[in-house]
Amino acid sequence: MKFENYRTLIVLTFAQCFGQTAAPILVLLGGIVGAQIAPSIDWATLPIAIQIVGIASATIPASYLMSKVGRKAGFLGGTALAIFAALFAAWSIYQQSFALFCIASFFIGNYIAFLQQFRFAVAESVPNHQIPKCLSFLMLAGIVAALLGPEVGRRFSVVEGFPDYVGSFLGMAAMLTVSFLILLVFYRNTTIETKDEASDVRPLGQIFKQPTLILAIASAAVGYSVMSLIMTATPLSMHEMDHHSLDDTTRVIQSHILAMYVPSFFSGFLISWLGVRRIIQAGLALMMVCVLIGWGQPDFINYWGTLVFLGIGWNFLFLGGTTLLTQSYRNSERFKVQAINDFSVFGLQAIGSLSAGVLLASIGWRGVMVFALPLLLLLVPVLIIARQYEFNKT
Repeated sequence: MKFENYRTLIVLTFAQCFGQTAAPILVLLGGIVGAQIAPSIDWATLPIAIQIVGIASATIPASYLMSKVGRKAGFLGGTALAIFAALFAAWSIYQQSFALFCIASFFIGNYIAFLQQFRFAVAESVPNHQIPKCLSFLMLAGIVAALLGPEVGRRFSVVEGFPDYVGSFLGMAAMLTVSFLILLVFYRNTTIETKDEASDVRPLGQIFKQPTLILAIASAAVGYSVMSLIMTATPLSMHEMDHHSLDDTTRVIQSHILAMYVPSFFSGFLISWLGVRRIIQAGLALMMVCVLIGWGQPDFINYWGTLVFLGIGWNFLFLGGTTLLTQSYRNSERFKVQAINDFSVFGLQAIGSLSAGVLLASIGWRGVMVFALPLLLLLVPVLIIARQYEFNKT
């Protein structure tokens, strides 16, 4: 594999290994910090939900900015914002200010909207037939983030002279700085020219009438919203309500994030072999298994099994949806469609995350499982319509 042919993929994979640590650190500690400094336990998961609102609110601006100034400038600007946000989060914990911590979480979410554009930059840098495998390779960076992020959060949670968890967010700032330097030194804007480069941009109504595009967005949106709902609820439910240790909670979150990304070793090949629709169906089935396990007793093994199946199901739904999305628009339409896709996906994810704290406080962990079921069932008719559309085309 020649470096120059896959430069974008390799550089962004290394940058994402460090930049993506922001998400697992906030997932692990956001609810725990919130429980300590929020005015009420009902608000404990708000920082995580605010982070996802930050993602949704920045998806369209991030895509628009990069269409004007290029991917590199956008990635560097987003990462610089994240470094500031991590330092601001540390300061807000030092000041015991829940409001400031929520603002810092919002800015971290803004950064993640820029980070999500990595997958589109990779897709634009390789031939179409290589997109599934290259996206899978990029997602392997999540394995490093799954191990590194929670470990940084845990190891630096207690630093002499600072309140608990200030050091965790200083560690996050250090990881983000490494990502910034990788992008600054090694990344170059790269786009493969296609036959439709100069073709007219179709009206949005025509673009979004495609059942395959609807399935692409629905798969990623359902996967992310259910994943966010359950993952956001887990640290608070496990550590604060069921009194599992922080070490056990860390292991569950690490296992979940590993489960999100380890399947990327083979999921890209499975898409090429079995087709995108079958992978999306498999992801939906795995999510159903996750809910079934979660209905059991609140023991360590049940939390672990729930979060592992949740992660694998998310991988299949998100990778399948992203691959299908790149097949549903012309190159001249990419920024507009990518922006609307990410706004839809992360808008629904925000709803899932915002619901977690309220559901936990009102009807408990099993209530979270019940709430996830209707979201998963929404994907069934979309799959049926897309299958009928493909059948009629042939």
